[in-house]
Amino acid sequence: MRLLIGFDQYPLDPFHDLLPGWDVARTTPDRFAELGVDADVLCPIAARVDAGLIAAGRCGLVQQFGVGLENVDIDAATAAGVLVSRLPGDVTGNADSVAELAVLLALALSRRLDGARQALRDRQWAQPVGRALFGGTMAIVGLGAIGAAVAKRLAGFDVRLLGVREHPELGGPPEVGQVVGTDRLLDVLGEADVVVSGLTFGEHNRNFFDAAAFAAMKPGALFVNVARGGLVDEAALLAALESGHIAGAGLDVHAVEPADPASPLVNHPNVIATPHVAGVTEQMMQRSVIAFTDNLKRYEAGEPLLWTVNSEGAQRRPQR
Repeated sequence: MRLLIGFDQYPLDPFHDLLPGWDVARTTPDRFAELGVDADVLCPIAARVDAGLIAAGRCGLVQQFGVGLENVDIDAATAAGVLVSRLPGDVTGNADSVAELAVLLALALSRRLDGARQALRDRQWAQPVGRALFGGTMAIVGLGAIGAAVAKRLAGFDVRLLGVREHPELGGPPEVGQVVGTDRLLDVLGEADVVVSGLTFGEHNRNFFDAAAFAAMKPGALFVNVARGGLVDEAALLAALESGHIAGAGLDVHAVEPADPASPLVNHPNVIATPHVAGVTEQMMQRSVIAFTDNLKRYEAGEPLLWTVNSEGAQRRPQR
């Protein structure tokens, strides 16, 4: 069995140890389609799995090393009998890791960490004046595994928590006092001192946070995105920051990745930007490798897979 991983910086030793007899290779995203035609299992990570690769190749499984499947043509895979599976964030520790960085960004923005460090270098004392989280209102947009993990951590800060989700009838974690649908988004944004984006991304919600959303936010509010860059109209966010309507933004994800370190948004003085590292922790990596390879062993043995997002009907079978 041949596995191709679409990221050339992932260490291969754990996969070799847990998948004896497998041919495991890695490549850069730009060569993924070229080399992927000879793989039984594709792990795209940051690469694309489009209809052309599915048609030209022999793979029977696309197994993502994480949650995001926005770069996978699931309809084409299903039509070709190719299963598509992801690793849920609450299984791997990804959601907990991402939630921690969301809290870190909210705190760093609120307490003006960059400004405080500069003040120290300038030999200033007791400056700048920051803002505490306690007593404020925080909105979590998206209440899946990440949003629930963020709520759990923020509850200890004595804040009022509001939630927005596509299906409000599902409710939310006990820490969230009120859950509404996306049709009430602008109302909630107007109440929040800090807005955290934890939405799952798809073409249906590209630029979900647009000019209207930022205009609806409370003057001086903070915005944190640890979900996907495509959720944000970055030009609209930059305009809101330039006008001062939005006081700061914490961005771990970007519309184009790797992000351009010279972009006006990344370099804005009121932005704290990181390179999509929210989920990249030792704990997440260890748990993900185990869950990932366990599912591949199921596939090799012809057993039902976990966490698939499409039908297990007629399938391409693995090469024996």
